[in-house]
Amino acid sequence: MNIVATIYEMETAHHTMLCMARPAGGAFSVRPSATLSLRGTAFAGFEAEAAELMHNTTMWNERFSEPGYAYGTTANDFLTSVADQVPPGRVLSLAEGEGRNAVFLASLGFDVTAVDTSSVGLEKARALADEHGVSISTVEANLTNFDIRPGYWQGIVSVFCHLPPPVRKELHRRCVVGLSPGGALVLEGFHGRQLEYGTGGPKDPQRLFSLDELRGELDGLDFVIAHELDRKISEGRFHKGTVAVVQILGRKA
Repeated sequence: MNIVATIYEMETAHHTMLCMARPAGGAFSVRPSATLSLRGTAFAGFEAEAAELMHNTTMWNERFSEPGYAYGTTANDFLTSVADQVPPGRVLSLAEGEGRNAVFLASLGFDVTAVDTSSVGLEKARALADEHGVSISTVEANLTNFDIRPGYWQGIVSVFCHLPPPVRKELHRRCVVGLSPGGALVLEGFHGRQLEYGTGGPKDPQRLFSLDELRGELDGLDFVIAHELDRKISEGRFHKGTVAVVQILGRKA
């Protein structure tokens, strides 16, 4: 059996882009807009990582199937502190999960597209948007091969998005390319020292990172904020206590 080909077939059959729009009557409608094709070279060099991420999709669907919101419904506080530095327009939120950050950004007037591998999480994101009276678009996709349109986004948000290093590096390269001139990247994620705290995040040290690593991966941005710090956090059931993080606000010239 060709395992990689099997992954392609499974992903092509089951992963679709989903867009949500609020019609005049106020109710949300969800429509499949395009089948996400993983054929071609999208997985070149990332076959093992792709298989791992498919396994993670099941884990995230199970977590987001639990009652309530796993990471709460309040936006990440680093994001809220810098949102006014993101130019008006289109914002892409990566690994959005259940919608807390996308809904916050939409409430500020941004045209938000939320991407996640979990169909369950995105369904809850749409419900949260409905509850708050805002409109977002959602895309169910594996970030290994997600296409970020060059020069299109005024903002890209990555909050606790932890991927295998080869996938992360390539994704960050595409993020820089995807920002429009003057566009901003907002990123917060767990530093390698987070394993000492055990208050959230992946247990695999390769999925954690340092500021120096991110500076290299995000070459092409001017860093308005670039911190490594320990801070208190309270985000739902899974992010509680003191954490070690990296925070970045980067701007494309």
